[in-house]
Amino acid sequence: MPGFTEIVRPSPNVTLDRTHERWGVLFHHSVLSFEDTIALMTDPASEVSYHCLIAASGTRCTFVPDERIAWHAGASHFHGRARCNDFLLGVAFAGDTYATPLTHHQIASALEWLDARWARYGWSLDRLADHRTVAPGRKDDLAPAEWDRLRRAIAAHFDAA
Repeated sequence: MPGFTEIVRPSPNVTLDRTHERWGVLFHHSVLSFEDTIALMTDPASEVSYHCLIAASGTRCTFVPDERIAWHAGASHFHGRARCNDFLLGVAFAGDTYATPLTHHQIASALEWLDARWARYGWSLDRLADHRTVAPGRKDDLAPAEWDRLRRAIAAHFDAA
């Protein structure tokens, strides 16, 4: 199977004075279209960025390299730690998972993105979260059914329980 197309659009919304821990991954949905999300992530006034955005077609856009801190989580907590931006890479799916389910291509592209990092960073299912989990009451993405679907796909792909 050929890989999905990857484009790079560097975001100015990045912390450069510290290295990212790459401890795990935080999944989001952008609500906006792929193109509109790219415009937002590359606008310094937005003060927001992801490491990676995945279109309905599976095309990926990288905004921030893994070793840098993207500004995607805001006020957040996971595994007893605050500031999820510092230790969870931010991956977003273009669109709104409450309005439109993740496409097969989006899930396959996310698995391909994870493939390149899973063993290298020592990830497991307990190191993955969605925005809703780390910022309850403040954020609602991903839709619970889509988060469950994505986790099942990741567990099956990596034979992880």
